[in-house]
Amino acid sequence: MNYGVIDRYIDRLIEETKPEAPIWNIENIRQGKKPAWNYIDGCMMTSLYSIYKLTGEKKYIDFIEKFVDYYVFEDGTIRGYDVESYNLDNLNEGRILFDLYALTGKEKYSKAIELQYSQIKAQPRTVYGNFWHKKIYENQVWLDGIYMSEVFYTRYMAERGGNDFSEIIKQFNAVYDHMYDKKKRLYYHGWDTSKKAFWADKETGLSKNFWLRSIGWYTVGLIDVISYLPEGAKQERASLERIFKDTIEGLEQYIDKDTDMFWQVVDRVGDEGNYPETSGSSMIAYAMMKGARLGVVDKRFAAVGKRVFEGICAKYLTETDGKLNLGGICLVAGLGPENNRRRDGSYEYYISEPVVENDAKGTGPFVMAYTEILQMK
Repeated sequence: MNYGVIDRYIDRLIEETKPEAPIWNIENIRQGKKPAWNYIDGCMMTSLYSIYKLTGEKKYIDFIEKFVDYYVFEDGTIRGYDVESYNLDNLNEGRILFDLYALTGKEKYSKAIELQYSQIKAQPRTVYGNFWHKKIYENQVWLDGIYMSEVFYTRYMAERGGNDFSEIIKQFNAVYDHMYDKKKRLYYHGWDTSKKAFWADKETGLSKNFWLRSIGWYTVGLIDVISYLPEGAKQERASLERIFKDTIEGLEQYIDKDTDMFWQVVDRVGDEGNYPETSGSSMIAYAMMKGARLGVVDKRFAAVGKRVFEGICAKYLTETDGKLNLGGICLVAGLGPENNRRRDGSYEYYISEPVVENDAKGTGPFVMAYTEILQMK
């Protein structure tokens, strides 16, 4: 396919975005939220920085720095960021701070890193050592949160924290031991270790279904953490590589032969209401290609991931009135809280959430996957 159209799509995202009103933050637009530090923007910053590293094109880093500077103040405080909400999602964008600090030496980025790390230190934990997903989700572990927190945490430990990765490995191991269905080779979206949440199985504490994007977050979290571990962390790397290999090999069986994509509820391909979904497919494609490039999984997964990526392009990358759009993106999905019982983890719930175009939960991973495509050339 002609990958040049993707470059045009990325240019559109940049050209039509202001830091206070990103074109890709559909949730904020629809809900009228005030600008605040968030994981959705973090997805885009990470992906655009990857493009910058590969191409060296100044327009990308200029855009990133201008965007982040709107949110990070000179004293290191961050617009709309509250440590005491203990929301793991809000750690994701912190990854870009390490890169900007290394490039510019601006102390405000370093101070903001330490502010975000203060959340890690105080984050409530389950009896198994895993972070609560948010303060309002007591004792709950969501696959999403592994990506949101552990990549930032790993970078901090590798660059500032003395290379102690034991707590990070413990959290991945607990997820693998408790949330992985070894017969289906899929991960459940959520796990309430107290088994009290209305959506949780009373014996296992697990949610009911396998939501694609949560599994996507987890696979990206695994391979990104592996990539940031220093050479000396051989035991830690071996532990995560074993989990990653099992995860990726298990996922391959769920690729839809007609679209080359994964579906919103992963194990129910073709069921009424279900659909091929862009964000999770992009994440797994990225993880497959990066895992193959790093030698963590068999090299053939580079081609498998590329096939998934091209399946997304074929089905959902369209052009209308000269503007490129990426569709098939589930806007949002979650579990609870108690006063939102619609979010019950049922099949019917996952297929009921809005499907949108150009939201960064899809576009960010799509661009991340594209960076792996570029490295194949």
